[in-house]
Amino acid sequence: MMKRILKLTLVVAASLVASTAFGQKFAYINSQELIFTMPEVDSVNSKLELLEKDFVDNLELMQVEFNNKLNDYQKNAATYTDAVRQLKEQELTEIQTRYEQFQQSAAQEMQNQQAILMQPVYEKANNAIQKVAKANGFAGVFDLSAGPLVYFDETLMTNLMPLVYTELGIDPATAAAKIEAANAQPAQ
Repeated sequence: MMKRILKLTLVVAASLVASTAFGQKFAYINSQELIFTMPEVDSVNSKLELLEKDFVDNLELMQVEFNNKLNDYQKNAATYTDAVRQLKEQELTEIQTRYEQFQQSAAQEMQNQQAILMQPVYEKANNAIQKVAKANGFAGVFDLSAGPLVYFDETLMTNLMPLVYTELGIDPATAAAKIEAANAQPAQ
């Protein structure tokens, strides 16, 4: 009798677990695509382009300074004393070193600024995904941009992108056009 009750309890528990697991809803989204279509990204890119232009302008000025001093050195090298020649060569080396250091620090600054400027965008996208998932009762959301799933059946899952677009006030047609335009451009 005790064995029978135990077996019945196990069968009922297994049935509950199976029905709960199979009754849960799952969704998928491509968060990189979502973030790319957010209007805030255009503002971030504009700010980064201005910063990059400033860095490029400074690098060009340093290059002009180097080229002018190099041309002067090459024209007059035969007339320089050893001490002057060494001084001019040292100046050229210092300019080149400054150029390389500035180039490295500019690249680092670009990365830092991109991270700082994109953080609120990432948070907004993440918050919207979580809000929509909770509001629609999804047990989990798979991010396709984080790496491919080995397998998933789209008919058994919901594409969360349209709901998140609505949450963020993004027109799906505009987003699709932006993605299509980006995919049509040759890689730089």
